[in-house]
Amino acid sequence: MLDHVTGEIPLPSEPGGDWRADLRQVALDSRHMVKRHLWYAQLVPTRPPLGPRMMRRTEFLLQVLIRQGATVGDAMTYPALLDRHIFGSAQQEAEELAMRRRHGLHTPEQLTQAITAARELAAAGARHPALTEWMTSPTGADMDEQFALSLAFLIDGIATRLPAPER
Repeated sequence: MLDHVTGEIPLPSEPGGDWRADLRQVALDSRHMVKRHLWYAQLVPTRPPLGPRMMRRTEFLLQVLIRQGATVGDAMTYPALLDRHIFGSAQQEAEELAMRRRHGLHTPEQLTQAITAARELAAAGARHPALTEWMTSPTGADMDEQFALSLAFLIDGIATRLPAPER
């Protein structure tokens, strides 16, 4: 079953000319697949990635990184870090969505109202002024924007470890 839904992740036959774009696209497509199948993120760490579709995805990522000068060992490490980010984010998002449903927070507006209503907890004793200010008018990146931002940080970090001069 894991391998079957892994096949929903589109992969080019060969890495393209922009290794960062290749990693980003596989990560985003993997995230989209996991969002359709939230159970995947919980089950995948319990099984070896030995199906043909999983192996094809792994090989593609290895080729992307090896072509940038990574050793095979490092090339195995970096996709594992990406996967921890993808699947960990999906698990966190699934739990947050479940919590919102349990508490009747079905819209962003309802969530904002709940945060604003809880503001007094943060304001008590004036020990949390920045949190209190934010809770007065909650703003910030949504889950998808947070994922994209942290993915960019992760790919930037990988870039600093690659020996290839052209990054």
